[in-house]
Amino acid sequence: MVIAVIDGQGGGIGSEIIKKLRDYLPEEIEIIALGTNAIATASMMRAGANKGASGENAILLTIGNVQLIIGTLSIVLANSMMGELTGEMAFAISNCKAKKILLPLGFENIDLIGAEKEPIPHMILKLVDRVNLIIGSEKKK
Repeated sequence: MVIAVIDGQGGGIGSEIIKKLRDYLPEEIEIIALGTNAIATASMMRAGANKGASGENAILLTIGNVQLIIGTLSIVLANSMMGELTGEMAFAISNCKAKKILLPLGFENIDLIGAEKEPIPHMILKLVDRVNLIIGSEKKK
Protein backbone atom coordinates (compact mmCIF):
# COMPACT_ATOMS: atom_id res chain seq x y z
CA MET A 1 0.00 0.00 0.00
CA VAL A 2 1.11 3.54 -0.76
CA ILE A 3 0.01 6.36 1.55
CA ALA A 4 0.32 10.06 0.74
CA VAL A 5 0.52 12.53 3.61
CA ILE A 6 -0.28 16.05 2.42
CA ASP A 7 0.64 19.15 4.43
CA GLY A 8 1.74 22.73 3.94
CA GLN A 9 3.24 25.68 5.75
CA GLY A 10 5.87 24.12 8.09
CA GLY A 11 4.72 20.52 7.74
CA GLY A 12 4.36 20.06 11.49
CA ILE A 13 1.11 18.10 11.53
CA GLY A 14 2.17 15.98 8.56
CA SER A 15 5.45 15.22 10.32
CA GLU A 16 3.68 14.08 13.48
CA ILE A 17 1.34 11.89 11.43
CA ILE A 18 4.26 10.26 9.62
CA LYS A 19 6.15 9.63 12.89
CA LYS A 20 3.13 7.84 14.36
CA LEU A 21 2.47 5.89 11.16
CA ARG A 22 6.09 4.71 11.23
CA ASP A 23 5.70 3.70 14.90
CA TYR A 24 2.58 1.64 14.31
CA LEU A 25 2.49 0.42 10.69
CA PRO A 26 4.44 -2.36 8.99
CA GLU A 27 7.69 -1.16 7.41
CA GLU A 28 6.63 -2.26 3.92
CA ILE A 29 3.99 0.49 3.82
CA GLU A 30 5.30 3.26 1.56
CA ILE A 31 4.67 6.81 2.76
CA ILE A 32 4.99 9.70 0.32
CA ALA A 33 5.28 13.22 1.74
CA LEU A 34 3.49 15.75 -0.45
CA GLY A 35 4.09 19.31 0.67
CA THR A 36 2.54 22.44 -0.70
CA ASN A 37 6.06 23.85 -0.25
CA ALA A 38 9.62 22.54 0.12
CA ILE A 39 9.79 23.28 3.86
CA ALA A 40 6.74 21.12 4.58
CA THR A 41 8.09 18.31 2.41
CA ALA A 42 11.54 18.41 4.05
CA SER A 43 9.98 18.27 7.51
CA MET A 44 7.89 15.24 6.57
CA MET A 45 10.90 13.54 4.98
CA ARG A 46 12.85 13.95 8.24
CA ALA A 47 9.90 12.34 10.03
CA GLY A 48 10.31 9.13 8.03
CA ALA A 49 8.59 9.37 4.65
CA ASN A 50 10.06 7.13 1.94
CA LYS A 51 10.01 9.91 -0.64
CA GLY A 52 8.58 13.34 -1.09
CA ALA A 53 7.70 16.05 -3.55
CA SER A 54 6.58 19.67 -3.33
CA GLY A 55 4.10 21.90 -5.07
CA GLU A 56 0.89 21.78 -7.02
CA ASN A 57 2.09 19.69 -9.95
CA ALA A 58 3.71 17.08 -7.71
CA ILE A 59 0.50 16.71 -5.72
CA LEU A 60 -1.70 16.54 -8.82
CA LEU A 61 0.45 13.85 -10.42
CA THR A 62 1.17 11.73 -7.36
CA ILE A 63 -2.28 11.35 -5.79
CA GLY A 64 -3.42 9.19 -8.69
CA ASN A 65 -0.90 6.53 -7.66
CA VAL A 66 -1.75 6.16 -3.97
CA GLN A 67 -4.38 4.14 -2.16
CA LEU A 68 -4.75 6.39 0.89
CA ILE A 69 -4.49 10.15 1.39
CA ILE A 70 -3.97 11.58 4.87
CA GLY A 71 -4.04 15.20 5.98
CA THR A 72 -6.19 17.83 7.59
CA LEU A 73 -9.59 18.82 6.30
CA SER A 74 -7.93 21.86 4.75
CA ILE A 75 -6.46 19.73 1.93
CA VAL A 76 -9.91 19.59 0.32
CA LEU A 77 -10.66 23.30 0.82
CA ALA A 78 -9.56 25.72 -1.89
CA ASN A 79 -7.22 28.50 -0.78
CA SER A 80 -6.63 27.03 2.67
CA MET A 81 -3.24 27.06 4.42
CA MET A 82 -3.02 30.80 3.80
CA GLY A 83 -3.46 30.24 0.06
CA GLU A 84 -0.88 27.45 -0.31
CA LEU A 85 -3.54 24.87 -1.12
CA THR A 86 -4.90 25.92 -4.50
CA GLY A 87 -8.37 25.29 -5.84
CA GLU A 88 -6.96 22.85 -8.38
CA MET A 89 -5.24 20.88 -5.61
CA ALA A 90 -8.40 20.77 -3.49
CA PHE A 91 -10.47 19.65 -6.48
CA ALA A 92 -8.01 16.93 -7.47
CA ILE A 93 -7.67 15.60 -3.91
CA SER A 94 -11.43 15.64 -3.38
CA ASN A 95 -12.08 13.80 -6.62
CA CYS A 96 -9.23 11.33 -6.35
CA LYS A 97 -10.41 7.74 -5.95
CA ALA A 98 -8.05 7.10 -3.05
CA LYS A 99 -9.58 6.75 0.41
CA LYS A 100 -9.04 9.90 2.49
CA ILE A 101 -8.55 10.19 6.24
CA LEU A 102 -8.76 13.82 7.34
CA LEU A 103 -8.27 15.50 10.69
CA PRO A 104 -10.76 18.31 11.47
CA LEU A 105 -8.04 20.98 11.61
CA GLY A 106 -6.46 23.77 9.65
CA PHE A 107 -9.23 25.88 8.26
CA GLU A 108 -10.52 29.35 8.95
CA ASN A 109 -14.09 30.62 8.90
CA ILE A 110 -15.55 27.11 9.09
CA ASP A 111 -17.13 25.59 12.17
CA LEU A 112 -17.49 21.81 12.04
CA ILE A 113 -20.48 20.87 14.14
CA GLY A 114 -20.12 17.48 15.76
CA ALA A 115 -16.34 17.29 15.43
CA GLU A 116 -14.84 16.70 18.85
CA LYS A 117 -12.27 19.19 20.07
CA GLU A 118 -9.39 17.15 21.39
CA PRO A 119 -5.61 17.41 21.45
CA ILE A 120 -3.87 16.81 18.12
CA PRO A 121 -1.80 13.87 19.46
CA HIS A 122 -5.03 12.06 20.42
CA MET A 123 -6.52 12.68 16.98
CA ILE A 124 -3.35 11.40 15.30
CA LEU A 125 -3.52 8.16 17.31
CA LYS A 126 -7.14 7.70 16.21
CA LEU A 127 -6.03 8.34 12.64
CA VAL A 128 -3.35 5.64 12.92
CA ASP A 129 -5.93 3.20 14.32
CA ARG A 130 -8.16 3.93 11.33
CA VAL A 131 -5.28 3.34 8.91
CA ASN A 132 -4.57 0.01 10.63
CA LEU A 133 -8.21 -0.98 10.15
CA ILE A 134 -8.09 -0.05 6.47
CA ILE A 135 -4.88 -1.92 5.69
CA GLY A 136 -5.75 -4.82 7.99
CA SER A 137 -2.57 -4.82 10.01
CA GLU A 138 -1.84 -5.18 13.66
CA LYS A 139 -0.09 -2.42 15.61
CA LYS A 140 3.67 -2.79 15.86
CA LYS A 141 3.79 -1.44 19.43
